[in-house]
Amino acid sequence: MIKRARAHVWVTGKVQGVFFRASTARQAASLHLDGWVRNLPDGQVEAVFEGDKHMIEQALSWIQVGPPGAVVEHVDIAWEEPQDETGFSIR
Repeated sequence: MIKRARAHVWVTGKVQGVFFRASTARQAASLHLDGWVRNLPDGQVEAVFEGDKHMIEQALSWIQVGPPGAVVEHVDIAWEEPQDETGFSIR
């Protein structure tokens, strides 16, 4: 059985208005990860990835760059206890 992991992520830069949330959701689905992504009022994007740690690490590598048009300046990552997220949603 695969032990689930959870990464809580905050992305700073030009990350709103560039399909960041939709691209993140597609990336998470392709990696079979659960969780969510949302825009924050301060211009950041916040996301949670839950699932296999190796797959989360792949998502974190992707999120350092983001989709075309994004300019990722900084990514904060907090590893947390899994909370049994199911599916991946855009909030």
